[in-house]
Amino acid sequence: MSSIVDSYPSFELEEKNYQFCGHRLRISMFKGAYLGVSAFVWEPGLLLCRYFENHNIHFVGKKVLELGSGTGIVGILAVLLGGDVTLTDRSYVLKQIEYNVLANVPLTSRHRSKIRALAWGDDQSKFSTDFDFILGSDIVYNPSQFAGLLQTLLYLCNEKTTIYMSSNVTAREGTVNFHQALLPQQFNSEILHSSGSNFIYKVTKKVASDEP
Repeated sequence: MSSIVDSYPSFELEEKNYQFCGHRLRISMFKGAYLGVSAFVWEPGLLLCRYFENHNIHFVGKKVLELGSGTGIVGILAVLLGGDVTLTDRSYVLKQIEYNVLANVPLTSRHRSKIRALAWGDDQSKFSTDFDFILGSDIVYNPSQFAGLLQTLLYLCNEKTTIYMSSNVTAREGTVNFHQALLPQQFNSEILHSSGSNFIYKVTKKVASDEP
């Protein structure tokens, strides 16, 4: 992992420990590496991890895609819960994700983790459309990205795909409008859980029979 760190000339490596589903996660954040919001573990991600734990959710035998992985904490937990997981983000974030995957996913399970660049609205056609689950935590925060995000979700989802999205609906600009007005135009959405201003949504793509 030192080669990954050495590729950044000067930055602070901040490490935090978490415990979910019987797994101890050691998550490193590349502070000062110009990753912006991607260099943090945000509460919506932790809420989604706790939801998986509290509801005994696993992904054994399932194909999973994580959007906007950031530190990779949610996608890494999905790997540890048995999933075949592709963790995605902008290309400049991938080394942070790789560092955390190497630190937390045992060698015997590492073949079930993939790390790829995905810019919403641009790269989705490079991916398959047979994912069982799509995960996204705190990815709804910038209205300028909403069109690309929706385009990406529409392309990647099939009628059997389940999306788990976790959002802070008061701290992120436009989030209420996204979940209450934009998303329901083409997706079914229900609130599974909430904690303070953070909400977990279960989302599925509308098919012809779902249309009003």
